[in-house]
This record gives sequence, C-alpha cells and structure tokens, in this order.
Amino acid sequence: MGKDYYSILGLSKGASDDDIKKAYRKMALKYHPDKNKSANAEEMFKAVAEAYEVLSDKKKRDIYDQYGEEGLKGGVPGAPGGDGTHFTYTFSGDPRATFQQFFGTNDPFAQFFNMGVDGHGAQIFEEMDVEDDPFVHIMGGGMGGHRMAGGTRRSFSFSPQDAFRPPEGKGHQDPPIIKDLFVSLEDVAQGATKKMKITRNVVGGDGLSRKEEKILTINVKPGWKEGTKVTFEREGDQIPGKIPADIVFVIKDKPNAMFKRDGANVIYTGQISLRQALCGGQIVVPTLDGTTVSLDLSNEIVNPKTTKRLLGYGLPYHKEPNRKGDIIIHFDILFPATLSDSTKEILSEVIPL
Repeated sequence: MGKDYYSILGLSKGASDDDIKKAYRKMALKYHPDKNKSANAEEMFKAVAEAYEVLSDKKKRDIYDQYGEEGLKGGVPGAPGGDGTHFTYTFSGDPRATFQQFFGTNDPFAQFFNMGVDGHGAQIFEEMDVEDDPFVHIMGGGMGGHRMAGGTRRSFSFSPQDAFRPPEGKGHQDPPIIKDLFVSLEDVAQGATKKMKITRNVVGGDGLSRKEEKILTINVKPGWKEGTKVTFEREGDQIPGKIPADIVFVIKDKPNAMFKRDGANVIYTGQISLRQALCGGQIVVPTLDGTTVSLDLSNEIVNPKTTKRLLGYGLPYHKEPNRKGDIIIHFDILFPATLSDSTKEILSEVIPL
C-alpha cells in the first residue's frame, strides 16, 4: 500500500497547507537527530521530511492522493506527468536539506538548538499538564510567582532577541517576547493554574552557553478579561552584555462550543422547535460550572428576537469576584423542512394572518 504521509505528520487527508507546515515544523524539531537521541529519531526525521516534500507540493500531493506512493514513484502507468508520460518522484534522501530550506538559514539547527553565546536562538514554549508535570518536582513547582493550569500539550516557537543580564544600569534590553495564552471560559469563571515550560539559553559561570528548561507558572484569576498581560521579567535567552528580554503572556479567549463572552455576561443560543416556540415548553440551559438550569417557556410565544437572562450565572467581575454577570439566552427556532397538505390546511385555519 505504500507510505501514509498524512499519518506520518499526524494529519488527515483534508489537511490545509498551513496544517502541513505546522505539522512539519513540530515533527522536524521533535525528531532532529542532533537533539533527539532515541533509536528511531533519524528514521522519523527522514520520514517527516519526505512526507512534507510530497504534501507541500500540489502536483505531488494530487498524484499521491489519487495513486498513492506507487504512483508518485512511477509504478502506476497513466499517473499524470508534465511531459505526457507517467510521473516519477524520488525523495532526495537528505532530510537536513529539507529542514534547512524550510527554516531558511545556512545552519538552521544551530539557530534552533545549539546557539552560542553570541547567537540568537528560538525560544520554545510548551504548555504542560499540572498533574503529571515532571518539572514541578525537579524545579520545586512553578517559577516567577504566577500560576497556570493544564490541558492539551502545545508547542510554540519564537525567534527572540534575548539577553544575558549585565551589571545594573548597563546593557540593552530587546523587546519583550509576546505569546498568546488561550484560556477557556470555564477557567475565567473559576480561576485556574497554567504552566508553561520554556527552553532558553543561559550563560554559566564558565562563560559558556547551555540550554535550560524552566517552568513559568501563571495564576488565571476569576474574571480576567481578554488582553490581560502577565509579564515574567528577564526570562529570555542570556547573552553577555545584554539584558534578557521579558516574556509576556497575553490572555485570549479559547473558542467555546456553547458560549460567547460579552463582558461579564456570556451568550448562549438554545435551539427550540417551532412547536415549542408557538405552544410553549421547557429548555435546559447549561452553565459554566457544569450544572444546568431549566427554563419554562409555557406562558409565552418565542420569536427570533426573544432573549432571556439567567441572573448571576455569567463570569465574575475581576475587581468584584463575588459579583457575576448573566447568561443571556438567544433562540434558534427550528422550522420543519416540509409540511403535508393536511397540516398546511390545519395551520391556515388556526393561525391568524
């Protein structure tokens, strides 16, 4: 059947070009053999490079989607080629060349992992689960006087211009490294602890640069607004004669399938049938704490502009955490797709013009 390039990059067949680039960046950094010393790192590094070369090229990807690896390598007569013959593709066998081309530097691995004391590296950020974070024990819990809470692991790369702390009053500090931190509305409602593991370059007492992993801990306070900034001073890479850059996390709302924030209020859209809208009934409204509230609509007609409020079920006000906003309920009335002639006759008799 041949190689499954989508599976190698952890993607599905309908992946976008941007998804493919992000997946290659993540996998190439993970399996680069100069960093990853596991037995299969070299093989995986080569496999992700080949998968990226195919899926990032529209012509190769179209042929692969139709004919598979065999069609790419000339094994399927009739697989289209630019010269009217069947198409033939063979991987160069040099995954480092693919890596270099992707990251756009003569020595990309040095840029990302082996930065000298006079170089510029890539700051690596990784969100960690609180419960099984090994660095909590190694490093004594969070660093920097903030808190942060778990979820899916995600990695982000930056190109900071960071600095080693010079004597007080001397040296130049580069601009802060800014990273969006997405938090759920449930976290904003209750408060949460989030941890970010960073990998940075530090200068030892011998003057040599080395990589250091560190946990930055962020306290998400109840009611924090989108745009709230949390600053960790001088936590960037260290370079002699320069002040390390600050690292700034900017709070962003994580998309929510049920709710949308409107200040301290949250908006919920409930679906009801046309019969419920006209004849009444009850709907169950979820809340941010996981409970539900039953809403009685039996004494009114619900139209598309009708709204309801559940007082005090919204988000806390940051400066008054004991006071909360509301859940504002909008309605999506589901009309039937078809009506029988007999139903139409009945409705025409009972519904006024």
